[in-house]
Amino acid sequence: MTIYKYAGFWRRLGAYTVDNTIIIFIFIILAAIAAAAFFFGAISGNSKDFIADLINPERYSPIIIFTWLFFIFLNIAYFTYFHGATGRTPGKMLFGLQVVSTEGAPISFGIAFLRAVGYFVSGIFNIGFIWVAFDKRKQGWHDKIAGTVVIIREPQNETAGISISDNTPVLPTSRYEEKQDEASNESTAQPLKPSENNNN
Repeated sequence: MTIYKYAGFWRRLGAYTVDNTIIIFIFIILAAIAAAAFFFGAISGNSKDFIADLINPERYSPIIIFTWLFFIFLNIAYFTYFHGATGRTPGKMLFGLQVVSTEGAPISFGIAFLRAVGYFVSGIFNIGFIWVAFDKRKQGWHDKIAGTVVIIREPQNETAGISISDNTPVLPTSRYEEKQDEASNESTAQPLKPSENNNN
């Protein structure tokens, strides 16, 4: 049975930073597309009303709220999909991590969704994330809510190498070494015969 270590705070922080960077990048692209569509659509209509809306501060509140809700949705969708599908986001793949249940089983999309929502609970003053550094099983609050742990599991590629048992002796690396070993065995000094006693 293979034993996997719990992933520590700094390694998980690195993976989360990568994932958060990806989410922000996707968000910026989608927001730019939406803003461009809205802008050109408004310009093609009544431009005077559009300019009036731009200088009206009250019009910004719904946009800010919608933008914030969309960012939350994008976060939940991102982590739910990757954790539910493989237990590994791109950031976790990069750092060799995987999310599993506390029993070591893969998690479902439902558990992945619950864990993603739990991120916002852990985000309260970031206490839930910092908790990882002190917890026995390195669980954040979102892990405790969903019943998950994060383990260190380096990517495996069965076609990239060969498994050798620890009991298998190391073979010579070349035919030259084999010949050298044979020559060494043949040239081993034989025990000397007892010398004859001429006084007998």
